[in-house]
Amino acid sequence: MRLSILIPAYYEQATIGEVVRLVRKVEIESLGIEKEIIVCDDGSGDSTAAEVERAAEGDTRVVLVRHTTNHGKGAAIRTALKRATGEACLIQDADLEYSIDDYHALLQPFLKGADAVYGSRFLSRFWPKGMRVANFLANRLLTTTANLLFGHNITDEATAFKLIRTDILRSLALKCDGFEFCPEVTAKLGRRGVRIVEVPIYYNARGISAGKKIRWTDGVKAMATLVKYRFRA
Repeated sequence: MRLSILIPAYYEQATIGEVVRLVRKVEIESLGIEKEIIVCDDGSGDSTAAEVERAAEGDTRVVLVRHTTNHGKGAAIRTALKRATGEACLIQDADLEYSIDDYHALLQPFLKGADAVYGSRFLSRFWPKGMRVANFLANRLLTTTANLLFGHNITDEATAFKLIRTDILRSLALKCDGFEFCPEVTAKLGRRGVRIVEVPIYYNARGISAGKKIRWTDGVKAMATLVKYRFRA
């Protein structure tokens, strides 16, 4: 089996190199899984792309694709998805909020037959480390809404750690360009009747000063996305 690790990156020169190095080193071959790493530089004007190439060190498993202008996280993931050759895709953020050490936890349910696995920041602790009050409240509201609208039973709708069968992910006909990628996927999995399995993960939030890009307006768009896909395809 092959795992395609999709990494959207926008102005992440400070962390993307370390992320690529850690993903290259994570040991999943003992599970019978090989990996490919597809980074989409979403129109960054810094050295994000150069850091990816430096961290790859000629490793052919690392593929860099680039947008000439910024389109958004969802668009970057969709571009990376087009290049994926694995049976499963794992979304990996370009910062260090999520730990690569949790790959094994995410993969175990998948290897037992799960079609979609989310890494939950709320299963192991009520309030994730470093998460601001506004983000905490938005996460709780979005998750409750997703559960009510689509019959899910999850604790973390907005998690960036999503592992999904590639054929299912492609069949969702994703359209969102921005951070609405997460609620769009969750909504369309619900409409399709795909059960989401959750596992606890480690999380260490970063602030705006450290490069965090999501804003309160993205929470509004996420809510609108959930409602929209409840009532239309």
